[in-house]
Amino acid sequence: MYQYTETDQTLVDERVAQFKRQTEQYLKGELTEDQFRALRLRNGLYVQTHAPLLRVAGPYGLLNSKQVRKLAYIARHYDKNYCHFTTRQNIQFNWPKLELVPEILAELASVQMHAIQTSGNCMRNTTTDHLAGVCVDEIEDPRPYCEIIRQWTTLHPEFDYLPRKFKIAVSGALHDRAATQFHDIGLHLVKNDAGEIGFRVLVGGGLGRTPIIGQVIKPFLEKKHLLSYLEAILRIYNLFGRRDNKYKARIKILVKESGLDHFSDRVEKEWLLLRDANELSAERIEAMKLEFTPPAYDLDAASDTSFEAHKAANKAFATWVDHNTAAHKVPGYKAVFLSLKAPDSPPGDMTDVQLDAVADLSDQYSFGEVRVTHRQNLILADIKQADLLALWQQLDSLKLATPNIGTATDMICCPGLDFCSLANAGSIGIAKEINEALDDMDYIHDIGDIKINMSGCMNGCAHQSVGHIGILGVDKKGAEWYQITLGGSSENTAAIGERLGPSVAKDQITRAIVDILDVYIKNRLEDESFLDMVNRVGITPFKEQVYATS
Repeated sequence: MYQYTETDQTLVDERVAQFKRQTEQYLKGELTEDQFRALRLRNGLYVQTHAPLLRVAGPYGLLNSKQVRKLAYIARHYDKNYCHFTTRQNIQFNWPKLELVPEILAELASVQMHAIQTSGNCMRNTTTDHLAGVCVDEIEDPRPYCEIIRQWTTLHPEFDYLPRKFKIAVSGALHDRAATQFHDIGLHLVKNDAGEIGFRVLVGGGLGRTPIIGQVIKPFLEKKHLLSYLEAILRIYNLFGRRDNKYKARIKILVKESGLDHFSDRVEKEWLLLRDANELSAERIEAMKLEFTPPAYDLDAASDTSFEAHKAANKAFATWVDHNTAAHKVPGYKAVFLSLKAPDSPPGDMTDVQLDAVADLSDQYSFGEVRVTHRQNLILADIKQADLLALWQQLDSLKLATPNIGTATDMICCPGLDFCSLANAGSIGIAKEINEALDDMDYIHDIGDIKINMSGCMNGCAHQSVGHIGILGVDKKGAEWYQITLGGSSENTAAIGERLGPSVAKDQITRAIVDILDVYIKNRLEDESFLDMVNRVGITPFKEQVYATS
């Protein structure tokens, strides 16, 4: 895991001191609301319904145990004993007091964390595959390149005030688990015909009110040109992106309206001015790779026989292993998902007690490392199979072992009206209702891989446009209603969900989801997934059932 240099730490510490002065000026009336807005946004501070919201950066989803304990401390001392994990691998606190935010930022800085550029019209947190470095289908670990991009984007003076926010995701595996096709720039590590590894570059993807799948602008980019090519794209966006209409200001609109060929021509011309002067050296890449050296795995871990015996003797444990663990590139190890989707808990939330306990478990079992996933769960990535039973028992006591990863109750859910000032409808309460309606775990496991994504507004925070089932809250004359889409996907075969029909009233939305799942159960072919069935039959059978009973 990358460790701050003296330069990194100085930058973060000075940013904390700067924002402390700015906050004091604002509270004294020396800065207006408009003057302070841009300053607070650059430091991750939003104004929400009940209190400020502080968004903390989780660079490519990686945390160490010391940082997790610090999050627990902040939750306990500055918030209401919990925090929230987002689809961008960030962390949010919903109840900080404005005057104490500089203190929180100082606490974060003490463990190499910050909130810089987690909001505002700037380059946001770079994200990646939550199984990076351990997955069996990986071409190359993307995290060194994520860190190089993080360092390049942080406080980049040329791109500090872009037309709108800008997001980059990097994937190094055959299976895209980072939703790269729905980012402003998506990067895939690929091999060319000569066996060389470089990047396939996508541009113009995005979610929100106008979801668009990114397009390939460069099939193969040499590693040495990574930063210069990204800079060329950013320059063209900065020059030609719209600033008169925030709904049309994202790069996806620029690419769509100008056409990929025309946009690419502009980028290529700009790149000619940059490519020779800003090469990424092989030495720098190798030095960064050393920051992500694999831990000291037990090479005899695969010889343990207790794991299979425990699975055979304990059905609940076996079910959890089947659903909440992933294959690991090192024999005898597993990556373990910690479900933040217990039936009676808001999706993505964690208490201070859970955070402290997970920090301890990561030290005991997983080399002191914790990861944040894109579906608002956590991962302990390096667990010996021999330790799985003991770990499961402890996670179960913490309500972090619900065996529902990848199932209908593993919902992505934004805070909705409970917290967000942009929301039109609630989300957390609906998630609870759906969980209660789907309370039979055998049924949940039978219907298999179904991704339900739910948002309280048009913004894409919950990725509702690409859910197998997407739920979008809308306002109708002060009442909460919900639009439903089917067939979305953010993985390799990316797709935007198709709207089912008219929006559904709040008291009918849970029934509608149950109806959709029942149609799937009654009409699927053997071993056919929900998404495959939607692609095969279309939305008509689901539509007929939902609107017959709504």
